[in-house]
Amino acid sequence: MNKILVKEVLMLRGFDVIEAATGSEAIKALGSAAPPDVILMDLHLPEMDGITAMRIIKSDARYAAIPVLALTASAMKGEEENILSKGFDGYIPKPVDVKNLALTINRFLNR
Repeated sequence: MNKILVKEVLMLRGFDVIEAATGSEAIKALGSAAPPDVILMDLHLPEMDGITAMRIIKSDARYAAIPVLALTASAMKGEEENILSKGFDGYIPKPVDVKNLALTINRFLNR
C-alpha cells in the first residue's frame, strides 16, 4: 500500500494527516504545525533516512514524547526488535495491513 492509500485510510478513520516526502521535510513540518499525536516514519527516505530523522525529532524536548512508528518493507527475522532498539516506539510492516495500521496507531494514542 503506498503513502496515498495510507493517507486516505487514516483520513477516512478521522485522523488529520500531515505528510512529508523526506526526513528533512518531516522535521520542518513539525515546526509549522501543532505537534502531532503520532508520527509514521518510513525508514527509506530521500536526503535523510527515517532513522536519522526520528533521532533528530526525538532529541528535541518538544517532540521527545511523541510516538514514532517505523514503516518498513523489511521482513527479516528480528527486524522489529532491531527497529525498536534504534529508538522507534513501534513498527508497521509493509505492505501495510489496513486493520493493523489503525489498531497500531490507536494503541499508541491511548497510552
